[in-house]
Amino acid sequence: MSGPAKNPSVAMVLAAGLGKRMRPITDTMPKPLVRISGKTLLDWGLDSLAEAGVERAVVNVHYLPDQIVEHVASRHAPRIEISDERDGLLDSAGGIVRALPKLGAAPFYIVNADTFWIDEGEPNLTRLALAWDAGRMDILLMLADLKQATGHSGSTDFLVASDGTLRRAKGAPEGLIYAGAAIVHPRLFAAAAEAPHSLNRYFDEAIASGRLHGMRMSGSWVTVGTPDAIAPAEAAVKRALAEAL
Repeated sequence: MSGPAKNPSVAMVLAAGLGKRMRPITDTMPKPLVRISGKTLLDWGLDSLAEAGVERAVVNVHYLPDQIVEHVASRHAPRIEISDERDGLLDSAGGIVRALPKLGAAPFYIVNADTFWIDEGEPNLTRLALAWDAGRMDILLMLADLKQATGHSGSTDFLVASDGTLRRAKGAPEGLIYAGAAIVHPRLFAAAAEAPHSLNRYFDEAIASGRLHGMRMSGSWVTVGTPDAIAPAEAAVKRALAEAL
């Protein structure tokens, strides 16, 4: 028999993007340092990781990297390590491949630094760990429905089968959105090159092998793509926090 589920102790925080859609704000600061309700996007994610017991977070940097390095220098929970991509942006999966020596051999969280969520009840990252099964899964995605989302301008991403496996939604209205958090097993990247490429490739490979699973989050999910998304994001935070009282 296996023991109780244990949250991953390490996380990869994807913070290296250019944030072009957030211009002119991102002309002078990297998008992860944009503040929503007084807290940077990056800290929303790092605080969620800390609450889930994550001890160490690897944060990749590329655009205006010194600002992020300076910002996280004072954090102790989780402890921050920097994965440097100043020599060239590697996209989501390429950034993870470069960071693999820092991430270790156990399953780890992935968190996007430009989206965040307000938990309702048990923390979503803890729920994700409880749902994780390395025997059946290579990737477990946190998912949100359209009613939970603020600032989402795209369509849906995935449909969930009765056994929790995922397939592409292709915009189906009953589909769910990838909510920017996941657990992955590092074996997924065993043969990967340290070159620019997207996590979508691994999503599709895991779909093909029946090893991409999803868990619907609880609470509110917020994405901030453009400057005019800041006000709705702050209103969503205020509403969610008021409902939690």
